[in-house]
Amino acid sequence: MSEQQKCVAIVTGVGNPKGIGAAVCRKLATRGVDIFFTHWESSSDFPDKFKLEIIDMGVQCEFIEVDLSKKGAYKTVFSEVSEKLGPPNILINNAAYSTDSNYMELTEKLLDDHYYENVRTTSLLCTEFARQFQKSDSKYGRIINLTSGQSLGPMPGELAYAATKGAISAFTVSLSSELAELGITVNAVNPGPTDTTWMTDDIRLHLLPKFKAGRIGKAEDAANIIAFLASEEAGWITGQIINSEGGFLRG
Repeated sequence: MSEQQKCVAIVTGVGNPKGIGAAVCRKLATRGVDIFFTHWESSSDFPDKFKLEIIDMGVQCEFIEVDLSKKGAYKTVFSEVSEKLGPPNILINNAAYSTDSNYMELTEKLLDDHYYENVRTTSLLCTEFARQFQKSDSKYGRIINLTSGQSLGPMPGELAYAATKGAISAFTVSLSSELAELGITVNAVNPGPTDTTWMTDDIRLHLLPKFKAGRIGKAEDAANIIAFLASEEAGWITGQIINSEGGFLRG
């Protein structure tokens, strides 16, 4: 980021020190971006410790505990970030709800639980970001949504998750067309299977042969591509679903 352009980024779903959200915060902080992150029911001391870690990198940092599945959550996020850090010009929608659901298990509640966080709040965060951006003096805006490669192959046993994250991919492409004239780019990143806290040793052994580069994806890999898309240099990239997953082979 240039010294002339002061940036504030919202990063949702920063719940643990090894996750993609935390890696994104660290990467953006090294570029002088002030950080506002959200979490929900993290360990009692992580958010405060992480805030201090980011501040020690020379930028401002604030956070909020918020359940993004609740109605009006997006308004709470923007009220807090505007009050504490000023208008944001980067939005990283990293938070997601996921639980296994095959065709025998799929219910109205499972679909609703996934929809409220993965589609409703994510979409409203994007549109509120754009509305507030128009009122600010920011020179550029960036929206990056996280997806999981739903268009690349089936995700059996994850029907509700696949449906709702697939919706965000479609939303990203259409929204990018509406916001291009405002100077806001809108993209999505599929980081592929990433070795954060959800992987067990058995999962790693199963996935490793599918990565021809010889290793499983790390949170920092996702953070690198997201930070690039959030930069001024990426101003000519919009409406893209970027599959940054190290040549991962499905099937």
